[in-house]
Amino acid sequence: MVKKKDKPSINEKLKIEAAIELGFFEKAKNMGWDRLTAQETGKIGALVKKMLKDNRH
Repeated sequence: MVKKKDKPSINEKLKIEAAIELGFFEKAKNMGWDRLTAQETGKIGALVKKMLKDNRH
């Protein structure tokens, strides 16, 4: 049986939006999210936090 993919959560959408804004999305898409450096991941996390604080979702 094939598992149906769920819609991305709001956090997943924000992570993708932040990665696009910072220019890391292509790397994550091509190589996987686990291939991002700690610094890149931290920048994405900080931007997601700012987006949530500023109510940009």
